[in-house]
Amino acid sequence: MANDTSTTGPHKTSGSTRRDRLVLLVLCAAQFMVALDFSVLNVALPVLGADLGMSRSLLPWAVTAFALPSGGFLLLFGRVGDLYGRRRLFLTGLALFGAASLLATLAWDPASFLTGRALQGLGAAAIVPTGMSLLTTTFPEGPARDRALGLSGTLLSLGFTVGMVSGGVLTDVLGWRSTMALLAVFALLVLPLAAARLPESRTPQRPRLDLPGAITVTGGLLALIHALSTAADRGFAHPDVVVSLIAGVVLLTAFGVVESRARTPLVSLPMLRRRTVAWGNLGGLVTFSMMSTVLFVLTLYLQDVLGLSAFETGLVFGVQGALSTVAGPSIPRVIGRVGARRALVGSLAGQGALTAALLGLNTHPWSVWLAGAAVSLAGMCHLGAIISYGLTVTSGVPDAEQGLATGLVTSTQQVGATIGIPLLGVLATTSDALLPGIRTVLALNAAIVTATAILIGLGLRPSRRPADATTPV
Repeated sequence: MANDTSTTGPHKTSGSTRRDRLVLLVLCAAQFMVALDFSVLNVALPVLGADLGMSRSLLPWAVTAFALPSGGFLLLFGRVGDLYGRRRLFLTGLALFGAASLLATLAWDPASFLTGRALQGLGAAAIVPTGMSLLTTTFPEGPARDRALGLSGTLLSLGFTVGMVSGGVLTDVLGWRSTMALLAVFALLVLPLAAARLPESRTPQRPRLDLPGAITVTGGLLALIHALSTAADRGFAHPDVVVSLIAGVVLLTAFGVVESRARTPLVSLPMLRRRTVAWGNLGGLVTFSMMSTVLFVLTLYLQDVLGLSAFETGLVFGVQGALSTVAGPSIPRVIGRVGARRALVGSLAGQGALTAALLGLNTHPWSVWLAGAAVSLAGMCHLGAIISYGLTVTSGVPDAEQGLATGLVTSTQQVGATIGIPLLGVLATTSDALLPGIRTVLALNAAIVTATAILIGLGLRPSRRPADATTPV
């Protein structure tokens, strides 16, 4: 067991020791594993449903069962890690994730499989914010943290892409259960390394956990994610979706009231009023929601319009992952030169422009080259936005609140990845003709991303006021 340290972190030099690199390796491996879980099952869903006897209406819950707890508990677990030990909660999440993956691998009916998926999501909710806060407290602000977050963001993007490609291969060769077995093996390999290498980290003081705040924010996020996850299948007018949306809004409003009166709030309202936190998270929300929508409609386009197989479609997206992997290490250096604010604005602008380029897609086979090139370059801009928004949100935040800040970052990722398809993707699936519907989605997508880039550029303009000196961008 590593000795406890305060949240000033065990390493506060500008260099990088061998132990730092091992810590980074473990944390990035866990990040890659969770990212893999987001996509590895997608291609396997039809086969899985037939094998377990899941109805078509129940099949989306294979994704929703994971998304609900993984997004709903992020803020709570990020704060619990701050107060009671990030390493301890990270290891607990890894163990739970591995056991849940094994349960999903051995599932004998829909209930056992969905239980495994829900427990996977709960484990991910503990792994992601504590892992990121361990990273930001291990590496100080500056080039070291930029490089660490750059590698983490690259592996996040790569894990999602590898999941899309490997999911189809594993399902065809070994069956859908191999996708879940892969995650169980991954967790089994990472857990002992994490136990041996990660230092403990927590706040020096131990204030009481804000239970009313924890209940209202967790309930509100669960209700919101449930509504947005099911809206694509049932529509926003369905009673379940309407009730969940109302419940989410009410609970999150109550959360704001509770936090304004709590002595030790779960979320520091002054933190939420930081320009870097507010605008940075807006950038993260938009880049994740809009890029997930692009990938969704391009999957429809490549398979249903051009007639590509699932494996061929995965290869198109595999080019995106390969380019992101190659470019990923250089992105932090670019951010170091231009600053996180300019990098975030420029990355979003690039993502919007390349999404607009996809409006040239048509029924000719050569369009696959346009799709592959545009989505690959947009993916690199997306990666730049991921890294720069994470740096923007966590810059200037005290180590004692890094778990909260990174919980906000990862909550934005999860909510963003969840809301894009229900809000825009449904326009393609409900259109009378698929290709015009896809173009409508892409046009709106490009407009939203470009408008957000402009707003963030204005909102994060350097100010001469002394109060802004604590929130560098």
